[in-house]
Amino acid sequence: MTRPTVVTMPGDGIGAIVLPEALKVLDAVECEADYVHADIGWEFWKSEGNPLPERTIDLLREHKLGLFGAITSKPKNETGVELSPELQDQGLVYFSPIVAMRQLFNLDICIRPCRSFEGNLLNFVRQTAGGGFEEPPVDVVVFRQNTEGLYCGIQWTNPPSEVREALASHPKYKPFAEIPSADLAMAIRLFTRNACQRILQSAFEYAATYGYSSVTVCEKPNVLRETSGMMEEEARRIHENFPDIQLWSTNIDAQMMWLTKNPEDYGVIVSGNLFGDIVSDAFAGLVGGLGFACSGNIGDDVAVFEPTHGSAPKYVDLDPSIVNPIAMILSAAMMLDHMNESKKATRIRAAVSSVVIEGRVRTYDMMRIPGGSKSIGQGAATTQQMTEAIIEALD
Repeated sequence: MTRPTVVTMPGDGIGAIVLPEALKVLDAVECEADYVHADIGWEFWKSEGNPLPERTIDLLREHKLGLFGAITSKPKNETGVELSPELQDQGLVYFSPIVAMRQLFNLDICIRPCRSFEGNLLNFVRQTAGGGFEEPPVDVVVFRQNTEGLYCGIQWTNPPSEVREALASHPKYKPFAEIPSADLAMAIRLFTRNACQRILQSAFEYAATYGYSSVTVCEKPNVLRETSGMMEEEARRIHENFPDIQLWSTNIDAQMMWLTKNPEDYGVIVSGNLFGDIVSDAFAGLVGGLGFACSGNIGDDVAVFEPTHGSAPKYVDLDPSIVNPIAMILSAAMMLDHMNESKKATRIRAAVSSVVIEGRVRTYDMMRIPGGSKSIGQGAATTQQMTEAIIEALD
């Protein structure tokens, strides 16, 4: 069997801090893979006008497996001014490299597990009727459609006349017909039937494989009748092949309320791109926050694994580093599952669980204290100390 090569993309900010920690853990479980570094992120936008260089695309196309750290994306009015002087006024437009990567390789299935670890002080707790407290276990896996919806990139400020003419055929456009184009901004929420079928089929198969009793479609079909309606229509069709799994439907707004009332009721959740982003972060907040939130972006040929947190630039220059590497390490464990190395992935998750339960080593976020240089003096572990504890717990 050919030894795989993993394209490692630290990216921006703390991505360059946490990704090496994940590689240490992969080495500790004797992951049978080679690694090749690839460039991605804001620095390459500034210096080259392209945050996803063609050389990185070539590496992913060749090796088909990636491990990614974090990305910095800034508002439109800040992107151009940070370009190198020789790139100014060339009409370059910034587009998120991770979104571009997902679309280029059709990484349309995003899997985001949100599972609580026993002993984590950040876990969701609620009051009981008798005045006590309970900590319901949370084990939710969000399937987020990754390439369409409002993130597909079809948007305008000052839309061209042909776009306005096309929209004028829709009766709901009438209130906007006389508004000057310069005062209009619009984005298209686009769903395709094939993409809905793929994400739903994957979600039901995952539920059947791992013993989840329900799949919930979390959308907004009462308002977004066409796009959310298509997702729900395909869910009903695919559900016919999985009669032992319950099919539920929730509205995204109501789901935000229910997940803080009875999160233990949910198993696999399927959403479009924007709502999947929202609901996965919301459930992550119940299991420790983005420091525990891992994900995989899966296509037919290429797969890229990443924590769902951002680049957190305010923590980059702290020495020693204080950021929590667990989300990155759990993302590496998801990559091992994808590589059919599930025993090694299980060892990593068990080691993380052991460290959390013991409670001897906790990063600042796990202690509920402010981040910053003073957190170490308050007993918080460094990034490297957390990694070392996890490696020690592997044995």
